[in-house]
Amino acid sequence: MVLNNIFLQINQVAVPDSLAQRVEGQGAAQEGLSALDLLMKGGLVMIPILILSILAIYLFIERYLYVKQAGKLDDNFLTTIKEKLYAGDVKAATDFCHNSKYPVARLIEKGLSRLGSPIRDVESAIENTAKVEIYKMEKNVPILAAVATIAPMFGFLGTVVGMIQAFYNISIQDNISIGVISSGIYTKMITSASGLIVGVVAYIFYTYLNTMIDRVAHKMEVVAIEFLDILHKPVA
Repeated sequence: MVLNNIFLQINQVAVPDSLAQRVEGQGAAQEGLSALDLLMKGGLVMIPILILSILAIYLFIERYLYVKQAGKLDDNFLTTIKEKLYAGDVKAATDFCHNSKYPVARLIEKGLSRLGSPIRDVESAIENTAKVEIYKMEKNVPILAAVATIAPMFGFLGTVVGMIQAFYNISIQDNISIGVISSGIYTKMITSASGLIVGVVAYIFYTYLNTMIDRVAHKMEVVAIEFLDILHKPVA
């Protein structure tokens, strides 16, 4: 009887210890799972999400540099144009605009090419040129909006595929244990998280670029108005 009691006590202690070891082993395995490993578990759906993320970063950097350059303008630009016009040298003013690296100079160059026409024609020429320049700045920016919409959809698609696989495994194994269910779901939830992150970042890029373009467009409008004021003012 004494030996039986001892064996029972040993078994009671050994079972929790073995269970604790298994839990610790699982915890250690989960802790050793890196972010890259998690992304790899997302499956094939992660490939288009990765492509979309690279596309969003590339378009943002490319457009950011272009719009930033388009928004630059020498503080003495209009002053130089004014001096040349008041000196009666329209060709020098036109050449100065033509040689300028600032996109806003093309507006003034177009306006100078219409001198002698009614002022309304000059304004229309400047407005049309401004639309062309704004269109150049907005080139490919709508693609960022598309990425912001498509990336989460790919993420949800990956999760749905994971759910289908999980229920398929349940039907095959006839087992509804947590391990069978979670194995097909938690890895596919990664696609939803990744898709949402890419979508949010792409939308932030899209909004920021639009804000930059609006500022440059406003600057162009101010320069155009000041140029028209120069044409209206009589030579001193």
